[in-house]
Amino acid sequence: MSGYILSKDNLPKFITEIMGKNKVFAPVEVNDETYFKEIKNPKDINMKYDNSKLPPKSLLFCQTETLFKFTPGTKVKIQPPDINNSKKAIFGIRPCDAKSFFIIDPVFKEDFEDPFYVTRRDNMLLVGLSCTNPYPNCFCTSFNDSPASSKHVDILLTDIGEKYFVEVNSEKGKKIVKSSLFKPATKADETKKKEVEKKAVNSITRFQKIDKIDEKLDKIFENHFWKEIADKCLRCGTCTYLCPTCHCFDIQDESTMIEGGRVRIWDTCMIPEYTLQASGYNPRPTRANRVRNRVYHKYNYYPKNLDVIACVGCGRCIEGCPVNIDIIDVVTRAGEVKP
Repeated sequence: MSGYILSKDNLPKFITEIMGKNKVFAPVEVNDETYFKEIKNPKDINMKYDNSKLPPKSLLFCQTETLFKFTPGTKVKIQPPDINNSKKAIFGIRPCDAKSFFIIDPVFKEDFEDPFYVTRRDNMLLVGLSCTNPYPNCFCTSFNDSPASSKHVDILLTDIGEKYFVEVNSEKGKKIVKSSLFKPATKADETKKKEVEKKAVNSITRFQKIDKIDEKLDKIFENHFWKEIADKCLRCGTCTYLCPTCHCFDIQDESTMIEGGRVRIWDTCMIPEYTLQASGYNPRPTRANRVRNRVYHKYNYYPKNLDVIACVGCGRCIEGCPVNIDIIDVVTRAGEVKP
């Protein structure tokens, strides 16, 4: 391991340097909860947060956005989309949330390039912050990940006391550490970083059994197990809206007599209207169908198609579920169900 050191006294200067070239979004405390908001002052950042209430996914995949505008009438006029290509930075993003961007990238960049997402992604700087105090329901280590992983960020900061250990993982990151604020790390600094990471990893006490989970799920598609889980579900969609990798959306045309727009909005596969067809037929009419689909999408379909499980182990769906449906327990039990 090789890296750099940034003193905590120089942190505000570092953030100010980033703000000089980017709009910076960072964890900010609002009513005792942490959210990613645009900041104007480095002092507004909550560097001690556990995890944000909502994932910063919306900074790339907007909750609501207009794809194009049009003028209704016999001769419809289309106004091309105005795609914002401004430089942005997410400061303090957790490694699990950064990994979620990597997981959903293929959805918006492979078969069809979504210009809105791709433009934001290409112009986004990710400055990660190691998770030193994981939530009780965090389980990122179940996926061979670490709360101090630098794999999916441009640079990663790890709190090692009076300073931050800084790891560089991209060309964007290399440009940042050219600043005079950064100094080469010593062996002692590297050792301290490893100790902090080990302590964080060891504090994670919940684990999900995912060995060959895609194959096991293939064998229990029609099992009564899914109805048992779904009997608790309220189909509120909280789990999907809080999930950093869920990416379902709906497209609607909204218009008045003089102007309109085609709007993309987040959607949830947990409600019956999601798969309701114009004919009136619904291929997923029951809650059991929908609960099963959510699990299969993340742990069966996604790994088969893209070779990665579509979960990062952030635990938000567990924390937010009003009826305490626990994805760790559900998937672990699913792997143990006899066909």
